[in-house]
Amino acid sequence: MEAPAKKRVIIMGAAGRDFHNFNIFYRDNPEYEVVAFTATQIPYITGRRYPPELAGRLYPNGIPIYPEEELPELVRKSKVQQVVFSYSDVSNGYVMEKAALVNALGATFILPGSEATMIRSKRPVISVCAVRTGCGKSQTSRRIVDMVKKMGIRAVAVRHPMPYGNLKSQAVQRFASYEDCVLHKCTVEEREEYEPYTERGLVVYAGVDYGAILKEAEKEADVIIWDGGNNDTPFYHPTLHIVVADALRPGHELEYYPGQANARMAHVVIINKVNTAKPENVRAVEDNIRRLNPKARIIKAGSAISVDDADAVRGKRVIAIEDGPTVTHGGMPYGAAYIAAKSLGCRIVDPRKYAVGSIRETFSRFPHLKEVLPAMGYSQQQLSELERTIERTPCDAVLVGTPANLARLLKIKKPAFRVRYELDEKATAELESLLKDFFRR
Repeated sequence: MEAPAKKRVIIMGAAGRDFHNFNIFYRDNPEYEVVAFTATQIPYITGRRYPPELAGRLYPNGIPIYPEEELPELVRKSKVQQVVFSYSDVSNGYVMEKAALVNALGATFILPGSEATMIRSKRPVISVCAVRTGCGKSQTSRRIVDMVKKMGIRAVAVRHPMPYGNLKSQAVQRFASYEDCVLHKCTVEEREEYEPYTERGLVVYAGVDYGAILKEAEKEADVIIWDGGNNDTPFYHPTLHIVVADALRPGHELEYYPGQANARMAHVVIINKVNTAKPENVRAVEDNIRRLNPKARIIKAGSAISVDDADAVRGKRVIAIEDGPTVTHGGMPYGAAYIAAKSLGCRIVDPRKYAVGSIRETFSRFPHLKEVLPAMGYSQQQLSELERTIERTPCDAVLVGTPANLARLLKIKKPAFRVRYELDEKATAELESLLKDFFRR
C-alpha cells in the first residue's frame, strides 16, 4: 500500500516561537513536510537556513527561511496545505488578516495550542509572561529571581529565544557573565535581557532547542524561571503562571495575540505602572482581567524609575534611548527614559531628523515614534548607525532606558546616564508573600 502523502507546511515566525513549534511538533513527524519558514519583525533574520543539525533526520538539507512578503508565492509554488502562525505581539485583527490571506490561497491556517507546544519539566516552573511587549515582564522576572535566591533556592532563568545569528551554534546558550554575551556575539536586544541576570550573579539560558536547554538548566536549578518574550505563551508547562498587564495600555489585554491567552491562563496577573496611569485605566484593565479570568489573583504594581546621578541631568537637553522591542513592534511611544526626562524637567530632543541609515528606516517603519530613540543593534553596522545618530543629535546628555549597558558597545561622547526601573516595594512585598506560600505548598 502506498504511504499517504505528507502535508506540506510553512511556519510563519520571527526567529523564536517558529523554531520551537517545529522542534516540538514537526521535527520528527513523518506526516508533515515543512517546506519553509517565513520571517518578519526582526531585521537581518531572513536568507538563512534552519540547519540540518537542528532540523533532524527528515531534513538533511535544512529548511530555508524567507521574508514573510513571499508567503503567497511560496504557498502557490510549493502547493502548501497548512500555514502555521508562530509569532507574537500582533493585534487580533492582524492575525485574522493573515488567516484570510492563507485561506484565500487555499491553505489551512493554524494557531497551535499552548498545551501542544509546552514541555514539562521535572523542576517547578515559574513562568513570567505578559499581555504586550513592554509591560514590565523582565523587571518582574528579575525581582522573582532575587527573591528565590534570597530564600536559598537555586533558580535558573530560561529566556524566550532571540537566535539572530548562527542557529547551529546558538542551539543551547548559557550566560553567566558579560563575557558570555561577547562570546555569543549578542545583539542589543539579547543583552537587554541577559545582562540584568548576569549582573546579579545569576545564570540565564536561551537559544533554539528548548528541550535540550531545559535538560541543562535542570542540572543546576531547584526551580526554573521562564522569562517570556513579547506577549508569547510559555515554552515550559508552568507550575505558577504570572502574567503582567499594562495600566498605560488599557484594552491591550483583550486585543493582542497571544496576550489574551496568557491572561486567561494566568494564576496571577500583575497590573503594572499603576503609579503613572490614570485611575480609570487601572480599573479598566482590572475589569477586563476579572472578566477573562475570574480565578486569577491580581496584584497592582508601580514601576519605580531611578536615574544614575539625577541631579546632573535635571533641566538639561537630552536624548531618550529606549528598549527597542518595547517602542517598535511593542507599539509604546515612549519608555522609562522619556518618563525620567519629564520628571527631571528635561527638554527632550527629537532624534528623527538626525537619524542615519537603518535607524532612519526604523523611524519610517514605526511612525508613532517621535521623541525617543529605539536601541536598535542587530548588526555591527546598525550599532555604528545608532552611535552616529546619538552623536549627531544636539543634546547635553543621553538618558539610556534600555537594560543593556550601551557604554560597553558604543562610544558615547556625551554624558550618559542609565535609567533603571523596578517593581515598587508594595508589589514586591505581596509577590514575595505569594512566592513563599508557593514554595511551602
